[in-house]
Amino acid sequence: MPFDAEKEITRLWRNLHSAQEEICRTFYRWREVAKDIAGDGADETEIALKAAEFIGKEIGKGLLPRLNWLKGEEAFLMNLARAFANIWANEGAICQVEKGEKDGEVYIKCTRDTWPSIAKEYDVPMEEVAKTRERIFQAALEDVSVFFNIPLAIEMLKAIPRGEGMYLFRLYKKEEG
Repeated sequence: MPFDAEKEITRLWRNLHSAQEEICRTFYRWREVAKDIAGDGADETEIALKAAEFIGKEIGKGLLPRLNWLKGEEAFLMNLARAFANIWANEGAICQVEKGEKDGEVYIKCTRDTWPSIAKEYDVPMEEVAKTRERIFQAALEDVSVFFNIPLAIEMLKAIPRGEGMYLFRLYKKEEG
């Protein structure tokens, strides 16, 4: 039987997108179960943000062996931002990283994210979707900051779920003092 490269690539591409959607759906399925267990009156957003914090901390711990300061601050921040962008891309996002105008800052831009579309299927408020992504990244930075003894922060400047057309995060070294 002859090998059809185009057909095989198409099959793999569909499988990749299915797996990426499944990552998002698993989070929102978990969220539904956690809401049921928490009972009436539980703050759904707080449940999601607590999960995001746990996920972020696990991501941060996983990044530690892959990061180093050997090439200086700029390379460290770019590598950290690329790691965030790559993790996000594994979930179906289209991201890029750019150096900031100031020293000690980089930007992560995302122009496509599967999470808002899937969140709508579970009636999740769009502001919660935006806050969840921000909390994942913030929590990931906690252990990285402690391990490298560098005060790091990340802030969300724009968010697709807020109707701003893209996500824009500023990752930076906080000024001491």
